[in-house]
Amino acid sequence: MADLALVVAEQQDGKLKKITYEMLTAARQVADELDTEVGVIVLGDGLDADALAADLGARGADVVFVGDDPALGSYAAEAYSTVIQRLVEDEEPTLVLFGMTPMGRDLAPCVAAKVNGGLASDITGLRVEDGELVITRPIFSGQAIATVRVKRPPVLATVRPNTWSAAQPAGDDEADVETLDVDDLPENAVHVLSVEAKESERPELTEASIIVAGGRGLQGPENFHLIEELADLLGAAVGTTRAVVDAGWRPYEEQVGQTGKTVSPQLYIAIGISGAIQHVSGMRTSRYIVAINKDPEAPIFKIADYGIVGDLFKVVPELIQAVKEYKAANQ
Repeated sequence: MADLALVVAEQQDGKLKKITYEMLTAARQVADELDTEVGVIVLGDGLDADALAADLGARGADVVFVGDDPALGSYAAEAYSTVIQRLVEDEEPTLVLFGMTPMGRDLAPCVAAKVNGGLASDITGLRVEDGELVITRPIFSGQAIATVRVKRPPVLATVRPNTWSAAQPAGDDEADVETLDVDDLPENAVHVLSVEAKESERPELTEASIIVAGGRGLQGPENFHLIEELADLLGAAVGTTRAVVDAGWRPYEEQVGQTGKTVSPQLYIAIGISGAIQHVSGMRTSRYIVAINKDPEAPIFKIADYGIVGDLFKVVPELIQAVKEYKAANQ
């Protein structure tokens, strides 16, 4: 086996995303068992290599591979996959981790095809048995867990967000820095002309530790202020179902489920959500699930850790008031 576990970082404006630190935790665990190093590849434009080395080194990385070029300023599969392909062919890592994010889901299969490697998607477990990597991943909309061994190295995998804890700084170790060759990159078929980021103080849905989600039981978009108020009190993201999005009540970026986003927060509060399998498949790996629904036979109660059978228009205001009182008493 090669002596490297590689993490493909995600960053925005030079700031690493939470999923990068989560993958670093997973890679470090595997590397310790295999007695290998952990590397992180960061691609972008105008990157601060020294700051990255200090940050990632303190969190367990041994080496940071930096690809810095205007062509890498905005994500494009052609350029990114080419740089990663070159690194994989040069370093021959045992493991390459991508986030199960919009970027990772696009990039990982491109790299796998270029390096002729095996790819396991949406993984939630990773361990070493008899010197081999063993992966677990949900299948059949999360109703079963598959155990996977990738037989064609290198092993590539996309990691479900919030499955591993984010690596925390521990000491002042700095990772080594290696500058990557970014010459002769292919021309991108897609050019980003501008980026219009939506301003929000709430966490991004796939990275949130707490999600408050509302369904058709709210009866109309005018009642989603209950979801938003509770989410803001808890520092949570707002989620919803496909039916709500299709009705035009909420934007698509809040949709959780088979045709939306897959999430795995520490706490998922499902309010007025019946629990159709298409929705459940995107959130059933949440650490704790709390369901509020007036129908005691709603399928959501089958997977909930805690359930409240009641009128959400009475229960949620009481819950909001209780959170306010708790926060006031503990300030």
